[in-house]
Amino acid sequence: MDPDAQAPRVGDYMTTEVVTVGPDDTVAAVVERMQESAGHNGFPVCEGEHVVGFVTARDLLGADPDAPVTAVMSEELLVAAPDMKVDDAARVILRSGIQKLPVVDDDGDLVGIISNADVIRSQIERATPEKVGRLRRTLESIHGVETTEERREVAIADLVPTQGDVYADELEGRRYELERGLAEPLVVIRAGQHGDLLLADGHHRALAARRLGIERIDAYVVVIDEDVELGMARTARREGLSSVDDVEVVDYARHPLVEVTERLQ
Repeated sequence: MDPDAQAPRVGDYMTTEVVTVGPDDTVAAVVERMQESAGHNGFPVCEGEHVVGFVTARDLLGADPDAPVTAVMSEELLVAAPDMKVDDAARVILRSGIQKLPVVDDDGDLVGIISNADVIRSQIERATPEKVGRLRRTLESIHGVETTEERREVAIADLVPTQGDVYADELEGRRYELERGLAEPLVVIRAGQHGDLLLADGHHRALAARRLGIERIDAYVVVIDEDVELGMARTARREGLSSVDDVEVVDYARHPLVEVTERLQ
């Protein structure tokens, strides 16, 4: 099978509801729109559906408030097509230093926009299934069982952690990702029809979600139909872990990998 045929496409990850401005809008009007639109630092400029330019916050700095946006917008645009590979779009975004690519059809009409955040999300979603696949193969080999997999939301309150502490600096990073919709799904194991939801991967994400008041979170749930006792379940029981509230945040110990990296400098 051709691997390119399986590659994620821009159309799978782009945002289709795009805020735009018109060529007759003044600089002052666009500045006001930018202030009202949280998280937007640039807009496609469209005549009807057709893209004629792109204006960023930098373009607007010091510009005459009464000037039309066409006086300050960029007309030489980098754009993507819906069937473009996400990896190729990522290269354009990285090499050009821009944050967003308008997505246009064959007629040059705007159909969406893809951002660096969308690219990151596509990478996360591809990495996680590989991680789940490795976990399933390991469980099947060690315990001689068959597993299935579900992608669904789980309640944070129902999760049983399998490690007793997390690092404060990494916890803050996962909080940042959750606030921006960039966090990868948790990986959870359930052994038996009524078994606990054992948190196998994503303790920092789960605790960050708890602190943000998020009650449910996206997860891959690996299901073992048979009642088997897993080593991580014994670990949780031994350490008195029954909910994510039992996980300790290590405030003053830096992540060991950071220390190793610094020693290598």
